[in-house]
Amino acid sequence: MVIVKKSMKMTRKLRMNADSFYLPKENPSKPLGEDAHFISLDSQVIGVADGVGGWARKGIDAGEYARELMKNASEFVRGQSPGDVDPKQVLQDSFSKTESPGSSTACVLSLAGNLLKAVNLGDSGFMVIRRGNVVYGSPAQQHSFNHPYQMGRTSGGVEAADEITVEVKAGDVVVVGTDGLFDNVFPEDIETTVEYCLEREYEPEITAWILGNTASHNSLDEKATSPFEMAAYEAGVAHFGGKYDDITVVVAYVVSC
Repeated sequence: MVIVKKSMKMTRKLRMNADSFYLPKENPSKPLGEDAHFISLDSQVIGVADGVGGWARKGIDAGEYARELMKNASEFVRGQSPGDVDPKQVLQDSFSKTESPGSSTACVLSLAGNLLKAVNLGDSGFMVIRRGNVVYGSPAQQHSFNHPYQMGRTSGGVEAADEITVEVKAGDVVVVGTDGLFDNVFPEDIETTVEYCLEREYEPEITAWILGNTASHNSLDEKATSPFEMAAYEAGVAHFGGKYDDITVVVAYVVSC
């Protein structure tokens, strides 16, 4: 469990204005890719999931698991007010109802007042950017290099997930993504891109699109220095450039109600 600032209390009313970008890998057998996500503006909840690709060796499309997981999460929060949403409960309920084979990473966030609450399992995640600087970034959970924690019918549940609470302010930007984003774009480049977009008053949809296309460009560049390349080097694995993957980006602007 991860708790940021134990003394935090819900005070000022804020809300997230959010939008998303999704680019699946080109694969005729899996046209929808293996990522999934949802946004509930009414309940102020965001969720992303990344089906674990290793299941393909057994003929299983883990994207189906991720999509069912996020569909169940979206249905669970429907009609709930922001202050009533418990991200871990959302993920636990969704996990218990998901019957597709496979497994997935997952990250679910909710905003209640000025408190951003999250549950994160694996190497999807989020960061909070304030005035051009990352003030919080969720740590990736991995058993070893490129082997993330995951949930599935035969892979375990949400027990190992980090529970996170971050105090946010109006003007903050929350960037949520699968590893297709974070493996291909360094945090400082995400900071710079977000600041660039805010200066031009771009909507969250455009900011997500720019971040997603930056990740896509880097994922195809064998000469680009990427977070994935650096992690591979530290693990003693030879890999150059970005990591070709499905890319999901959700961008939320925190604003006063």
